[in-house]
Amino acid sequence: MRWFIITLSMLISQIALGAEPFARATVETQGNTVPGQQIYILVEVFAPDFFTSPPQFPLFDLPDALVTIPDERAQNMVQTIDGVEYAGIRRSYAIVPEKPGTYNLPPISIALGYSVDGKSIKGVAITEGVSFNVSEGAKNAQDIAFAAKGLTLTQSFDQNPASLKTGDAFVRTITIFAEDTQAMLIPALTIGAAEGLTQYPKSPKILDDVQIERTHGSSRTETIVYTAGKDGAFVIPAISYGWFDLDTGSAQTATLPAINVTVAPTQPASDRIAPELQEPVAETTAWKRTLALSALSICLFALGAWLFKRKIVLTSTRVHNWLGQFKTTRHRPLHRLRSTILNADDQSIYVALEEWSKNLGHRSLAAWLDAQKSQALRIEVNALERRLFRTKDIEVNRKSLAALVGEQVHQTKTSRRSALPALNPL
Repeated sequence: MRWFIITLSMLISQIALGAEPFARATVETQGNTVPGQQIYILVEVFAPDFFTSPPQFPLFDLPDALVTIPDERAQNMVQTIDGVEYAGIRRSYAIVPEKPGTYNLPPISIALGYSVDGKSIKGVAITEGVSFNVSEGAKNAQDIAFAAKGLTLTQSFDQNPASLKTGDAFVRTITIFAEDTQAMLIPALTIGAAEGLTQYPKSPKILDDVQIERTHGSSRTETIVYTAGKDGAFVIPAISYGWFDLDTGSAQTATLPAINVTVAPTQPASDRIAPELQEPVAETTAWKRTLALSALSICLFALGAWLFKRKIVLTSTRVHNWLGQFKTTRHRPLHRLRSTILNADDQSIYVALEEWSKNLGHRSLAAWLDAQKSQALRIEVNALERRLFRTKDIEVNRKSLAALVGEQVHQTKTSRRSALPALNPL
């Protein structure tokens, strides 16, 4: 019995010593695939016992295709094969074909380190080649090299393009969001030129693992700055963005409407003060003017002394009345703004909000929203902007918006203390 156990142990040791690392590749994306779609290739690497250094998954060249490794964490696993325990690591390649046809992937050599009898050994695991087919897709999608799911195209402005003045600049932000793709694969927009306006596009901002509500995806954000060098009416052209919808299996077009821009002429500045011409004063009346000024000074001094002696009762009463009137009139613009929100059209509401934010000392409506730090207020204003510049299907809660714009005024009223010392009339 003892010899049997010893022999069995030696046999298992020989099997373990003879075990080598290996790798395998499989096409994870099944079904009909089209150009521009991400096709996932699942690669698994195994080594006996455990890894002493992580596998190095290399990129490789594939004609007419883009090969990437998504920024995702590798998965660890353990598997027993022929009585030998193997440690495994799984990772995916994302391949984006550019045209239909058959794609043959070459064997992938993956360097790694593993343990043999307690020692670290360098090794290489090589996958077998795999292949997949890419169909032509829909007939109307031959010129579309981008496929995804749930694509949305939105735009916003930092101020109302319909109420500008000569020399003003405004910022247009366009965002493309899509599922089941990478941000680097989202094609750029064709913005088009707005005749009469000067435009300065900025570098795009691409982000992966973006969450909008409960949806995860990738985004590409384009920012364009427009300047109005002259007054008049201008049009920013509409945008059409073609893509292939993997859910419906058909070509789709996302659009943004044309935007009307109105630029009013700048009013000339009137800061200069016209000089006053003084007629020469006769010497015979100079002493009369001096005497009158002296008498007036004496009267004013006497009046001031009398007011001080009476403890400035009349003045303090007027100041008190003025403060009360000021507190009443400072809320009149707020009442007008709320009335506009509840009764006017969407364009008038947007213009009124811009005037309100500028009267409070903010450069734009967006700057005022940042200062309020109210998520509820930002949601209602964003809904108004989407209704103006994108779609009329979105409803704005006017009662909520009218209530939210006055919250900062009430907070200021209750939290600010007067910097004037209290009057002590004795």
